[in-house]
Amino acid sequence: MSEFRKNPVSGNWVIVAPERNLRPHDFAQRKKFQNLGSPETCPFCAGNENLTPPEVFALRPSHSPANTPGWEIRVVPNKFPILDKKEELIKGKTLFFERISGFGFHEVIIETPEHFKTVTRMSLDEVCKIFFTYLERIKHIKTDERIKYITIFKNHGEEAGASISHSHSQLMALPIIPPDKVQEMKNLRNYYTVRGKCLLCEIIKEELKKDKRIVEKNEKFVAIAPYASKFPYEVWIIPINHQSDFYEIKEGDIKSLAEIYRSILRKIETALDNPCFNMILHMRPFAKDGQEYFHWYIQVLPHLTRLAGLEWGSNIFVNITPPEKAAEILRRTQWRE
Repeated sequence: MSEFRKNPVSGNWVIVAPERNLRPHDFAQRKKFQNLGSPETCPFCAGNENLTPPEVFALRPSHSPANTPGWEIRVVPNKFPILDKKEELIKGKTLFFERISGFGFHEVIIETPEHFKTVTRMSLDEVCKIFFTYLERIKHIKTDERIKYITIFKNHGEEAGASISHSHSQLMALPIIPPDKVQEMKNLRNYYTVRGKCLLCEIIKEELKKDKRIVEKNEKFVAIAPYASKFPYEVWIIPINHQSDFYEIKEGDIKSLAEIYRSILRKIETALDNPCFNMILHMRPFAKDGQEYFHWYIQVLPHLTRLAGLEWGSNIFVNITPPEKAAEILRRTQWRE
């Protein structure tokens, strides 16, 4: 039977409808990821550094000149930015309308110099360096007091919004806190006020106890198919111990995060025929409060179904694969290169 499920973190409702369930291979009519283009013309490939704006950060040999080959990871401003750090931050408000100028940061993290290499085929050390780069850019940008929130995301494949197939992720630093993050903070704060505990910490304990929606875990992180998953095979990767800010992650824990992140992407690639997907790193807004009750997490969203009128009109999502079933399938999936 179908049922409404309320996400205790966001406060949104979803409908879990197992009667409409599809087996993993039945999603194959959706476009899967294709690595298009060639190293000769791709602006993110080594040797084509002149095709991007000058780098703002790179992992490269100590004496290697900037904007030349030899790098391992390279960060550049987006060539077609949604927000621009050169813009002056201007706010305006009338009786009905409020506006803020397009100030902010929009950067591209080029995750590898190799055109055809995806995260699933990277070494653990290479994946660790991606998260290290995230940390370095966050720590640098958060010193700008005009920035209120940073989001890092990965669009993998055309249907997930990627215009270039070469493995990369993006960082956007905003002068506002997004409305859904405001609501999420409110929900978490309310729970902490009543219970005196972090809601996600309590959810993790419950999920580990029941073990129905656990996809994978290690000493530091757990990957779950959330109880109120909006989308089929949605996965959250969460620190097991309370941690409010991603940029405060211990260096020794990055390896555990890289390990479970790569493993989850491998499972999704194998079980679902290499679908397009989005990855979003959810962080605490740069506010004075929230350390006690906010708990950062990574969300992975495979693109397997289309949104329709109900979702757009009500923000109530229909999930045709119960998360318990998705977790079971992903848990037993062995990666096939």
